[in-house]
Amino acid sequence: MQYYQVIMLKNGIECCLRNGMEGDAQAVLDNFNLTHGETDYLLTYPDENCFDVMQERQFLKEKSESEHEIEIVALVGNAVVGTAGIAAMGKKYKIRHRAELGVSVAKKFWGLGIGQALTAACIECAKAAGYIQLELNVVAGNASALAIYKKAGFVEYGRNPKGFHSRLAGFQEVVYMRLEL
Repeated sequence: MQYYQVIMLKNGIECCLRNGMEGDAQAVLDNFNLTHGETDYLLTYPDENCFDVMQERQFLKEKSESEHEIEIVALVGNAVVGTAGIAAMGKKYKIRHRAELGVSVAKKFWGLGIGQALTAACIECAKAAGYIQLELNVVAGNASALAIYKKAGFVEYGRNPKGFHSRLAGFQEVVYMRLEL
């Protein structure tokens, strides 16, 4: 699946959204470690990252060649400032209509429209891939992300009061959201 779009950010700077490619591996890995260290709202901490550059390269290669999954990078200039992707929930018949969405943006670029644009890009790709339902989990305290997802049409279908166990904040409530495509 291929994706390419140039958007104008709220600060007037251009941002390119495109498939992550093998050559982006180090920048994507660096962005992963940065974003996962800047907020307590993402699933993992930087020290839990199990990919090295070669594994990231292979991951991006597989996503760029997939018809059903994608990893999109947000570039400002030549810098990867965010990533987003859709991943199949599984290949079994009963769940192959479902995909999961994940988004992260470097804190320096929060509030400029990148998260919203990455979410919209992933929704477009999920529809093109033939999924019927797109799902995500978001920490209840992450008001900005909740607003983005609600604006995109996601609806809450449940909560887990002890969904995440944060090193910093203790238990965090996780909101389960879905979008019918």
